[in-house]
Amino acid sequence: MQAATGKIKVLFLCTGNSCRSQMAEGWTRRLKGAVIEPYSAGIAAHGLNARAVKVMAEADIDISGQRSKHVDELINVPFDYVVTVCDHANESCPVFPGKVTRIHVSFEDPPRLAADAKSEEEALVHYRRVRDEIRAFVEKLPEALSQEMLP
Repeated sequence: MQAATGKIKVLFLCTGNSCRSQMAEGWTRRLKGAVIEPYSAGIAAHGLNARAVKVMAEADIDISGQRSKHVDELINVPFDYVVTVCDHANESCPVFPGKVTRIHVSFEDPPRLAADAKSEEEALVHYRRVRDEIRAFVEKLPEALSQEMLP
């Protein structure tokens, strides 16, 4: 079931929709926007993470206009795929109506990794690494949406 635009509708879901899912939405919009209509949401809405915005801007992708959303805001969107990008979201993922395929690809949590950083630069190292891992996954879309293609 593709959108009227002919694009595959994909929801990236994480715990707070502040970092990983936001980066995945941004990368997908930039790299795969011709074939995928990306969305992001969280089990909760924690607000957009400033460091995520910063490291995405370093990659020339502006996610500052995106907003943190609770998954309930999108429950009626007919998604083709729901991609959980953290273990907590995978365990807490709600049931979506219709024929939706759920996939789990776990990325580490940059805020948690950066919690003990001694400097801002040290903290950003974690965000950049996860940003680049998410990009590598998005580059394989839509083929990677097949269960057999997941890392």
